[in-house]
Amino acid sequence: MEKNYLNISKASDLKGATERRLYRFFETIPAILSLGTLLGVFVFSWLLPSWVAIFVICFCFYYLFRIIYFSIHQIIGYFTVKKHLKTDWLEELKGVKNKDWKKIYHLIILPTYKEGKKIIEESLDSLVNSDYPKEKLIVVLAVEERAGKEFYQSAKEIEKKYSHNFYKFLITVHPDSIAGEIAGKGSNVAYAGKIAKEKIIDALKVPYENILVSSFDIDTKVYPQYFSCLTWYYLTQENPTRASYQPIPVYNNNIWSAPAFSRVVSTSNTFWQMIQQERSEKLTTYSSHAIPGKVFFEVGYPKNSVSDDSRIFWRAYLYYDGDYRVVPIYYLVSMDAVMAKNFFKTVINQYKQQKRWAWGCNEIPYIMFGFLKNKNIPAWKRVSHLYTILDGFWSWATAALLLLVFGWLPILLGGKSFNFTILSFNLPILTGRIMTISMLGMLVSAVLSTMLLPPLPKGMSQLKKISVFLQWIFLPVTLILFGAFPALDAQIRLMLGKYMGFWVTEKIRK
Repeated sequence: MEKNYLNISKASDLKGATERRLYRFFETIPAILSLGTLLGVFVFSWLLPSWVAIFVICFCFYYLFRIIYFSIHQIIGYFTVKKHLKTDWLEELKGVKNKDWKKIYHLIILPTYKEGKKIIEESLDSLVNSDYPKEKLIVVLAVEERAGKEFYQSAKEIEKKYSHNFYKFLITVHPDSIAGEIAGKGSNVAYAGKIAKEKIIDALKVPYENILVSSFDIDTKVYPQYFSCLTWYYLTQENPTRASYQPIPVYNNNIWSAPAFSRVVSTSNTFWQMIQQERSEKLTTYSSHAIPGKVFFEVGYPKNSVSDDSRIFWRAYLYYDGDYRVVPIYYLVSMDAVMAKNFFKTVINQYKQQKRWAWGCNEIPYIMFGFLKNKNIPAWKRVSHLYTILDGFWSWATAALLLLVFGWLPILLGGKSFNFTILSFNLPILTGRIMTISMLGMLVSAVLSTMLLPPLPKGMSQLKKISVFLQWIFLPVTLILFGAFPALDAQIRLMLGKYMGFWVTEKIRK
């Protein structure tokens, strides 16, 4: 069956007017849900304040139960990670029966755009220091033509320094302005994979089933046993080529020098991913992850999507008629927290990064349209996935505002007739107590975040650890400024057809 709909990135990609209009309607749904909720609370706080007050109380209870549920998963996830970090995965590989782990190659694609040599070399050093046999590692440094000749020359210098450490080391130069592509990580990775397939994989006749493709951000530093752990998971899965493999990201590369708000945002993201690992049926690929070679070359990595890391999952899910999943790996890869040359620029960059991540809301129309086209996926799976993604982006855009700001609207707008009621008197008391109890979730995050930190750099005061613990008092502010606002921004842009391009996060080390 033809599956041309897999290549859609926006409504205008469709030829038929009816399908275009339908897709455009799907693109408005995230903003309609989020803005409709916030506007409804605002309007009905004036018209029907008692109803809104009851809604706010119910939502606070719902949020409390979610925090308790998530905190349990967070704690379980943390201890599972610690156990994985202590496991000798090479030894575990030797115990895998009927499968020769030494046949598994890792194709590691590192897309780069104007990043400094230091950042690239630190990522390559982590590969060199990993315990997996280097004769099974194929590294592709994927350069952008639009970056300029100086960055290609820098790549050649890096190749000269590191190529002898791996089985193969390849530099690819992604051409600028290819029709139908969005300039960014996805198109660069797709091009790099294509060249690696032609020049290395097919030339050496390596079976695609024996290859795992790691699509990394350029600042990704693997922990020592990552590839051994990944290989073990791949070889012990039933039907391993129908799954992607997702590690847990931490942002420890520059965590000690990043501003407090940036650390909170980054660590919150780590814990959310840790929670999602515990709910693998809801998990999609994110940031740095691994894809079986068979899937990468058969399905095709997305070239026209800003959210390429999640789009490759949905492409494969639709391509294989729902017979595709994400396997959670409780092992760590480390990346950079957002940091720029000064505080103000860091604030702007953090917002831009969050908005780019929030642009993942464009997956909603993509999978809604795909589910309409693909009738082979069971209905219950389609409903489950749609609910999960809709709830996720709706909560991202509205939850913090409902809890911290809009919950007061019935008192402010309800008038005297409401403000003299028992419900009006009890609303702030009840919601305040619920939110106080909810702070236990923040306490859990604060404690666990300090336990995942790397060692302090030489010369840095031990008091820094205290500040890292106390930074969580900024969580309510960050949830709004770097959570709800960029999420609403992205959803409104999608609704208006103001499509985003790929914004590359600036990488600064101090």
